[in-house]
Amino acid sequence: MQFEVLAKCPTTRARVSRMKLHHGTAMLPTFMPVATQAAIKGLTPQQVESLGVNLILNNTYHLNLRPGIDVLKEIGGAHRFQGWPHNLLTDSGGFQLVSLSKFTKITEEGALFASPFTGEPTMLTPEESISIQHSIGADIIMQLDDVVSSLTVGPRVGEAMWRTIRWLDRCIDHHLKSGKADVQNLFAIVQGGLDPDLRDQCLEEMIKRKDKVAGYAIGGLSGGEEKDTDVFWRMIKQCADKLPEDRPRYSMGIGFAEDLLVCVALGVDMADCVFPTRTARFGVALTFKGPLNIRLSKYAADLSPIDETCPCPTCAGGMSKAMLHHTVTLETAGAHALTQHNIVFQARLMGGARDAIMNGTFPEYLKRFFANYFGDRGYPEWCVNALRSVGVDLLENIEHAEVIPGDGAKWEYSDKA
Repeated sequence: MQFEVLAKCPTTRARVSRMKLHHGTAMLPTFMPVATQAAIKGLTPQQVESLGVNLILNNTYHLNLRPGIDVLKEIGGAHRFQGWPHNLLTDSGGFQLVSLSKFTKITEEGALFASPFTGEPTMLTPEESISIQHSIGADIIMQLDDVVSSLTVGPRVGEAMWRTIRWLDRCIDHHLKSGKADVQNLFAIVQGGLDPDLRDQCLEEMIKRKDKVAGYAIGGLSGGEEKDTDVFWRMIKQCADKLPEDRPRYSMGIGFAEDLLVCVALGVDMADCVFPTRTARFGVALTFKGPLNIRLSKYAADLSPIDETCPCPTCAGGMSKAMLHHTVTLETAGAHALTQHNIVFQARLMGGARDAIMNGTFPEYLKRFFANYFGDRGYPEWCVNALRSVGVDLLENIEHAEVIPGDGAKWEYSDKA
């Protein structure tokens, strides 16, 4: 990996970087769409490529189960298997320790899974996780971490954090012995739950291993913690402030537009989430004025596109809200069209952030986005507090601006609108 910081926002912690990997260059900050089963649901690799995406995420746990490592080895890795010529990032399987916890037993050796398909037991050790990711051939691979829900409290959080550090050492050793470190880049994952002291201890230990990892991820968040307590953004800021300047910083599981821009302002370079593609399949289009639930009856006769300024095939191709309303729950084509639009929305959001950082206008970009996105609904209080911590006051020079507690996600999803 070659990583170069090109510009920094003089007000916030935001930055623009160039990350050169084996399968091409990615400009950061960026959002990575999730192709869990080696496919973004509903889209071909050629369609995804045409949207300007050049870095996507595959799921190690699921690819290990199906199609299996033997198939991936035979064909030469996941790039060839899915027909994707650009960069891949794989998670380690650690997230499944939470999402499939009822099938999992954690020991110092690793995670013992029972397959949700066959019930067959599988031990995922740090070494095995790295070996699977070697077979997948991803450009960025993640250490196996001991993940607990962000709502977990008590000694289990500290236990998981220290085990994550020990597992990192095992991942590093196995990766360096493999001879693949020149083309596959290992990222460490900072854990510690919502405890600032544990986060600091984890940061200290992982920064000691800086010469053996290519980048860092901030893990264990976006698991249900209340944003209106400010704990989410404070954990992000704490980690981003202390992670090395010359390594990319990846916040795992972040996908809402406001979350992405706040994280960028706090110093995050990369993010991923199933949100934009999953919400498309529920009939929701993402726009710079907020999400639109295309299933609402008010769109049945609306012949305008989702966004007249959007270059995605759905909008630029002339597909109307009325057509999407008609097809989204009846024909898969409707969900596919919204998926393309939502991926392009995320790319435009992050591309706009990069341009603004390069031009020295990122604080203005933030203010304009939040004003348009939340309108008269009121700004989420946590976003206001987070951005104030890096010198941006969303309420500055705005009369009668309203601040609302909570995460701001109070869009109307009822078909009665």
